[in-house]
Amino acid sequence: MLSQPIAPRARKPDWIRVKAPVGAAFAETKALMRRLNLATVCEEAACPNIGECWTKKHATVMILGDTCTRACAFCNVKTGMPRAVDLSEPQHVADAAAELGLEHIVVTSVDRDDLADGGASQFVKVIEALRRTTPRTTIEILTPDFRNKADAAVESIVAARPDVYNHNLETVPRLYPTIRPGARYYASLRLLESVKRLDPSIFTKSGLMTGLGEERLEVHQVMDDMRSAGIDFLTMGQYLQPTPRHAKVQEFTTPETFSAYAAIARAKGFLLVAASPLTRSSYHAGDDFAKLRAAREAQLGRL
Repeated sequence: MLSQPIAPRARKPDWIRVKAPVGAAFAETKALMRRLNLATVCEEAACPNIGECWTKKHATVMILGDTCTRACAFCNVKTGMPRAVDLSEPQHVADAAAELGLEHIVVTSVDRDDLADGGASQFVKVIEALRRTTPRTTIEILTPDFRNKADAAVESIVAARPDVYNHNLETVPRLYPTIRPGARYYASLRLLESVKRLDPSIFTKSGLMTGLGEERLEVHQVMDDMRSAGIDFLTMGQYLQPTPRHAKVQEFTTPETFSAYAAIARAKGFLLVAASPLTRSSYHAGDDFAKLRAAREAQLGRL
């Protein structure tokens, strides 16, 4: 049960409204996920972009089940005791990528504090299954923080060589006790820093939500912290309250403010920045990966 008091959802401004998901392609994507018994963060986290992405047959797969061992105040994924790890899940993910014809896939998971390795071995198995089944598909993973298990967990995943390693900081450190109480800000930073140390060729990525009560200077400091950890790609998007029991939206960030944040982030040295009200970690991830590679090639060409 979340500790946040019940708060009515604020009315969304016009710039953040999206169309309801419809159409045959959307239905086909949903049917495929059900047939392969796969969860998606698109559904579980109530992503506002699900209509657009699923119509294009893009889906972010959520492995290790649909039940999280934590209860973050911003997240719509259900909390409880997860089921046993599905041994067929890695191949099902690879089959989904093949059937959807994905050039780039994003794989995330719930927190699994109940597992000895936090679920890291399942990420490794998914990467291996994808390499066997769809070897041309580039792989982006969005992992939890592997609390108290991060060193060994990250080492094993980096050894499997995903193309992008994402872990979201989510918010500024001052708000962690209420918004992300099960995590530690500097532990998340160290996780991303260790990915770069272990394999500098892997792109690292992290995301922030706005509208939770953060101050602009705090956001700028998080950007500096990310760059100190070698993070290549920053995503920023508006937090939306999924239910009245979740953290309340304190402010709707305007598109102009997102543009200002993006300009500051680019000046701080990120290879790529995606910042808008509807930006999410895996939104347009395939296109962004192509931009990341181009940005790195341009950077190397200047050296």
